[in-house]
Amino acid sequence: MQIYEALDWAKSLGIDVFDRQVILLHCLGQPNYNKAFLISHDHDIITQQQIDDYKALIHRCQRGEPVAYLTGYKEFYGLEFKVTPATLIPRPDTETLVQWAIDTVDAKKHQTVNILDLGTGSGCIAISLKNALPTSQVWATDISPQALEVAKVNAAAHTVADAPNIHFRLGSWFEALEPGENQLKFDLIVSNPPYIAEHDPHLAALQYEPYSALVGGASGLSAYTQILRSAPKHLHPEGWILFEHGYNQGEEIRRLFEEFGFESIQSRNDLAGICRCTGGRGPKNGIIGS
Repeated sequence: MQIYEALDWAKSLGIDVFDRQVILLHCLGQPNYNKAFLISHDHDIITQQQIDDYKALIHRCQRGEPVAYLTGYKEFYGLEFKVTPATLIPRPDTETLVQWAIDTVDAKKHQTVNILDLGTGSGCIAISLKNALPTSQVWATDISPQALEVAKVNAAAHTVADAPNIHFRLGSWFEALEPGENQLKFDLIVSNPPYIAEHDPHLAALQYEPYSALVGGASGLSAYTQILRSAPKHLHPEGWILFEHGYNQGEEIRRLFEEFGFESIQSRNDLAGICRCTGGRGPKNGIIGS
């Protein structure tokens, strides 16, 4: 079988062009982004082992298993991240959160800033921020030891030269910080917490991803409430908290920021024009109502 024949076969099964290309590149030992290889080598003969591997993965894809889990990698913010079923698959929507975080820190680019990523998963947010802001001090927490191990592997793969490592901590939200770190004040706290409601019909399409990283209680808002309630003692005066959230949750998240006494509350849309992120700033006097 030649490369073009393998792609045509997957097409006949209804596999999306991007998915069949990425799976074949993976089986051929090529980077996921090297689509040009498939064009320039379209008549190359594939080995029997590569054909067997390709067909097995295509059939799993046909049954709905995400391509990122099949290949073990997903691109995010210009970097390639290892993913496993213990982590959420990084999505382009989350790049909106990363860019906003970078924008808030840019004014302090000549200073060292402390950044905390709550619920880091694969580490894509924390690592992307560290890569873009190498002088920053970054902490990243997760309640899943399996997810945290994946994040550490990704951090090692994308280490910024001469920059301190990211501080990974195991545990729930702020509780993951070590005793001596509880006094730290962060300039920026970011999080893409679980935000899908327990009985949301969209969960059926996400069956392969970790339930605990998807579902945020009956309303989908429990994680936001927990974080905002505990945030004041960990946030610098005028420090920012930025969240990713569901496509229809912007108004509710802004209300929560108001309820907990934050200022400069605003939202940002993703590339599709959907309200995807909401954030707020602590008051200048550092006193936030609860």
